[in-house]
Amino acid sequence: MNEVMIQFFEWYYPADGSLWKKVSQEAEKLKKSGISAVWLPPAYKGCSGGFSEGYDVYDLYDLGEFDQKGSVRTKYGTKEEYISAINTLHQQNIQVYVDIVLNHKGGADGTEKVMVRKVNTENRNEFISAPFEIEANTKFNFPNRKKKYSDFVWDYNCFTGVDCAKNVQESEKCIYSIINDYGDDWEEVVGNEKGNYDYLMFSDIEFRNPSVREELKHWGKWYYETVGFDGVRLDALKHISPDFYNEWIDYMRINVKPDLFVVGEYWAFDDVYVLEEYIKATESRVHLFDVPLHYNFHHASKAGKEYDLRGIFNHSLLTIRPDLAITFVENHDTQPFQSLESSVDAWFKPLAYAFILLRQEGYPCVFYCDFYGTCYAEKGHDGTDEHVTMPKISVLDKLLLARQNFAWGEQYDYFDEANCIGWVRKGDESHKGCVVLVSNGEKNQKTMQVGIEYAGKYFIDYLGNNKSKVLIDKNGLGNFKVNAGSVAVWVLKDK
Repeated sequence: MNEVMIQFFEWYYPADGSLWKKVSQEAEKLKKSGISAVWLPPAYKGCSGGFSEGYDVYDLYDLGEFDQKGSVRTKYGTKEEYISAINTLHQQNIQVYVDIVLNHKGGADGTEKVMVRKVNTENRNEFISAPFEIEANTKFNFPNRKKKYSDFVWDYNCFTGVDCAKNVQESEKCIYSIINDYGDDWEEVVGNEKGNYDYLMFSDIEFRNPSVREELKHWGKWYYETVGFDGVRLDALKHISPDFYNEWIDYMRINVKPDLFVVGEYWAFDDVYVLEEYIKATESRVHLFDVPLHYNFHHASKAGKEYDLRGIFNHSLLTIRPDLAITFVENHDTQPFQSLESSVDAWFKPLAYAFILLRQEGYPCVFYCDFYGTCYAEKGHDGTDEHVTMPKISVLDKLLLARQNFAWGEQYDYFDEANCIGWVRKGDESHKGCVVLVSNGEKNQKTMQVGIEYAGKYFIDYLGNNKSKVLIDKNGLGNFKVNAGSVAVWVLKDK
């Protein structure tokens, strides 16, 4: 099966508790569109309650069940609606991947006096103060949950660092490394960005504490038994010791779900080799989002015809570990006004989706906004409201169907021009295959080999961008066309 995942949320989705219900309503449509798996957002209570996107984690056990942080439901709905949504997807034979955010906790229930050292924010290995005492947000006992599901209490021994001291006035943002029973420095992570990028935000979890590891295993088992997911999306891998996730994933696969699918987010910008390093550290346990390929799409969309399409896959995970590459065009972090803003311009998205949906390599992930479209307002750089539209990519529906019906079999590339490249999928016993042609410049054409078995037959553009037919000659060659700044998917014409 040509699997396709969809990220079924975006950063600016309304905080009205409707997402889980929408998942249920859309499940049948997703199945018909060729979607085989749905990635759902963090489902637990964040420190901003019903307005939280879920990445400011407060209580992992609160799936919209307890009155905490000002609401019972989460931004996306109630626990009952969440479980119903997952069950509805399963009824359509769609797998469910849940978002796991274990790097940090926010919204502490109390403070503690702890010993810390101040850290150079740009070089986390450099400590710029002697040890001193602060009041830190490190006490989590979840009084409104009343120890249901777990009686574990988080204290300063469960965290490596914080960025807020209640009793200290700082003129600028600071990071404090906590001195606890498990060390006075950071954990070992993959990569050397900022010296050591263990600390990201809020109260950073201390995975060297065996009680923390056991609690997170207990939670993982509870979570699976409560909602029944098929896979997990691991957030912020750059900031977490790979040793912890090796242990956690093994525990889940041995004791909970042997075929658990795991994909992780390691935001590597254009450095594919650090992704390779992470894969080695985790011994190929984890699929990774192909962030470098996303940046290729971003740069190509900005450069227009100045971009050489022959290099579109250069330095991507797809080229070195296609078996572990999750390809994507856009996600919630790359949207306008986000810290990792790197949107792909709308004109290029049909081309980008052709690259991830119609080729052999990789496991593609479609973004909610590209599938449905969205419009929202944020404060622009001048402080005024700026309306941003991310339109539905109208051709995406057909590209998804083309993946299911035609993008099969052996692949032959025609990467021979800077502004026009293509490939042929030969098909298999059940599928006829297709010819894909992409241009980021003027309209173009390319002679491509589809096989002598098609001699005398016609191909048509499945996307409808070209109205003419292509006749295959006696040698199995056809002269295929593509419009300017466009994509064409040529398939055998029905009789």
